Amino acid sequence: MTIPETDDAAARQTAARVLVVDDEKPLAEVVSRYLHRAGYDVTQAHDGLQALQLARSVQPDVVVLDLNLPGRDGLEVCRELREFSDCYVLMLTARVEEVDTLRGLSAGADDYVTKPFSPRELVARVEAMLRRPREVVSTETTPDEEPATRRELDGMVIDFQNWQVSVDGEPVELTRTEFDVLAALTVTPGRVLSRASLILEVWGDDWSGDDRLVDVHIAHLRRKLGDSASEPRFVRTVRGRGYRVGDAPT
Repeated sequence: MTIPETDDAAARQTAARVLVVDDEKPLAEVVSRYLHRAGYDVTQAHDGLQALQLARSVQPDVVVLDLNLPGRDGLEVCRELREFSDCYVLMLTARVEEVDTLRGLSAGADDYVTKPFSPRELVARVEAMLRRPREVVSTETTPDEEPATRRELDGMVIDFQNWQVSVDGEPVELTRTEFDVLAALTVTPGRVLSRASLILEVWGDDWSGDDRLVDVHIAHLRRKLGDSASEPRFVRTVRGRGYRVGDAPT
């Protein structure tokens, strides 16, 4: 079965690119058709090696990636994908055990959906990812000022123009979601953000899922920023309240 073409060629050229990776070809076809009808440029892969090859050539904005692939599984694909792409990764898993979900997120996935799922829910998750603002405006600006394109905090520099982070002059490779979490935490240094607040600011108000997803991305951030669990330099836990970056206001 082929995916029907749209009539608007210009729209196809500017549409976000989604790579659907699942060895269950009928399921991949259904998901692809729903995404195509929502306006996305969709490509399919049915094994891990093909997925990586297509990811390099297509350069997708989002990869919908099945965890349980033959040969090179989704975890290995996700880890290797993170070596050359900052695309969003939505992991599909038929496994309900929490450890499998956490393994997928630890490999670099941004979000997950557990099978069986509604294709409409999956499309909504993709849409929510792509709606995230790629420009963060400092709260210190006034309406007549230009948005801040750079933040510096205790040796950490966040460059919003190039979407890069460095610590003590050394570059830090973050996924898009890790960058977005860090950006949200540093809008107002010292401000405490709860899990719910971070989900609202990063994933959006229509996101539904386990809020421990936040904890996984915080753990990734700490590891990549070189934070000590006992004496963090940047991301601090405020017990019973959430997380903050920077000293608490006096």
